[in-house]
Amino acid sequence: MKNYLFTIVVVLAFALALFFPQFFTEVNGFQMKRLIVPLLQIIMFGMGATMSWRDFVNVVKMPKAVFVGLICQFTIMPFVGYGLATGFGLPAEIAAGIILIGSSPSGLASNVMSYLAKANVALSITITTIATLLSPLMTPALMKLLAGQFIEISFWNMMWDIVKMVLLPVILGLVINQLLGKKGEWLKRLLPILSMAGIATIITVVTAAGRDSLLAIGWLMVLAVVLHNGLGYVLGYWLARLFGLDEQSCRTVSLEVGLQNAGIASGIALKLGKFATMGLAAALFGPLMNFTGSILANWWGKREVLENE
Repeated sequence: MKNYLFTIVVVLAFALALFFPQFFTEVNGFQMKRLIVPLLQIIMFGMGATMSWRDFVNVVKMPKAVFVGLICQFTIMPFVGYGLATGFGLPAEIAAGIILIGSSPSGLASNVMSYLAKANVALSITITTIATLLSPLMTPALMKLLAGQFIEISFWNMMWDIVKMVLLPVILGLVINQLLGKKGEWLKRLLPILSMAGIATIITVVTAAGRDSLLAIGWLMVLAVVLHNGLGYVLGYWLARLFGLDEQSCRTVSLEVGLQNAGIASGIALKLGKFATMGLAAALFGPLMNFTGSILANWWGKREVLENE
């Protein structure tokens, strides 16, 4: 059950917001959506605080696997998202939200799932780290290319928003980690708990805000998100196979591609003023990916990795 604890919390948060949205949109005149960016910054700070320079050394140690993982990360999900958004004929801002979650980097969940899946955890951390650092450039570029036909996208404004929400907190966390060294162990124990609580809160607030849009679109939206997530796992794994990576690395790439950073997507949707529409895909994708990712990771974890795989 411990392996599924975070998944259970996220799914419960989603369900509560879906059935009782009035408790998660406004409290005593305070708009709950104002918590999104500060919470995301705390989560990103926590990510930086668990990083070290060794994570970047892995780029030199296994350059092919890192390169393949990053290529898959920034091609499969954005273009699959675009295909689903146009193929399903979703409303413009909803469609842009699906492309947005696909254009976001992988999240911290992929590192945990890689551990459970007996995958290459070092590779997972490295891909997540590099993808996150590249996101101020890659996410706006992909959104401009793929979502520009649905909504107006300002590359430079989005890039600066991501720098403030993601890059600066990550760098600050990395610096603090290096300065504190072993004295910062208490912080490393505390930040994952805060990050999990932050992710659950973000999903709750976004779901509550987008509840009416979700109910209006119904199962079509759910189907699009399910396919997006599932195709990420499948295409990530088999493209890694095609490039000749070992079984552990293929599992890692699959999870890195299928598990996106819903928090970053939610923050961008908020900055664009389209929280209840563009943020809807992230609100659905977050609980779903943790549910499916946990199942896949635990299934892989029960299968031994053979040397000749």
